[in-house]
Amino acid sequence: MSRAFLRDDAEGEMPRRNYGLPERDDPGYDRAAARALLEAARVSETQLAERATGYYWGEPVLRPYVEEMLAEAEKAQDDRLEQVARRFLR
Repeated sequence: MSRAFLRDDAEGEMPRRNYGLPERDDPGYDRAAARALLEAARVSETQLAERATGYYWGEPVLRPYVEEMLAEAEKAQDDRLEQVARRFLR
């Protein structure tokens, strides 16, 4: 596709979702960030969650929280959450 049809700044126009994150220095921040990334991945909005949390997809610091969420997803038979959690952990 020709770049003439692409807007470089279109990404900035994406709607801002409220991820309900605590303050960055809150001890529960990393857990909330992991949940935000996985929930955003459910609806293909990972980039927005990365911007909101300050973490990139696959961040090793978040791995223990994602492993917990994977176990919860398996127990609840939440196939989509299980899928995105496994993808995160690759």
